Amino acid sequence: MLTKKLLVSALIVAGALTAVATPLTSVAATSFHAELNFAPPTPYYEPVPAPRRGYLWSPGHWSWNGHRHVWVGGHYERVRPGYVYRAPTWVEHNGRWYHQPSRWDRDGDGIPNAQDRTPNGRGPNWDRDNDGVPNRYDRTPSGAARDRDGDGVPNRYDYRPNNPYWR
Repeated sequence: MLTKKLLVSALIVAGALTAVATPLTSVAATSFHAELNFAPPTPYYEPVPAPRRGYLWSPGHWSWNGHRHVWVGGHYERVRPGYVYRAPTWVEHNGRWYHQPSRWDRDGDGIPNAQDRTPNGRGPNWDRDNDGVPNRYDRTPSGAARDRDGDGVPNRYDYRPNNPYWR
């Protein structure tokens, strides 16, 4: 009887540890990172099919399955208005090859939105007129009056920005 209880307890503990230690499929798929010492093979030629309304063609590319390169055929991607599509590529940096998966970029600058300081293509929100003065300290955050007295010296460098004798 004691042996049976001990065996059941051990199985429950082993099952709990297996459940905790096994990564989720969604987590494993999003954290893929390939770094190789050698370049991928040359791409295959694939004829581009006729265009489809609301879709764009993503060309075929080489992918890494953990042991060797495998060819992934081209396919259609649904267009996302306001975004630029970046096809998957291999990039060489310091003798190492890195796989960059496909992604949609909001402002088209090539920087992934998660790492982009300005994912919408606009400057930082803390300085709307890009004069170096944060909006909370700026009298004119929209940049309307950069030279109040019209003497040609910007207000941030002007000793007397409201000089009444200049005009």
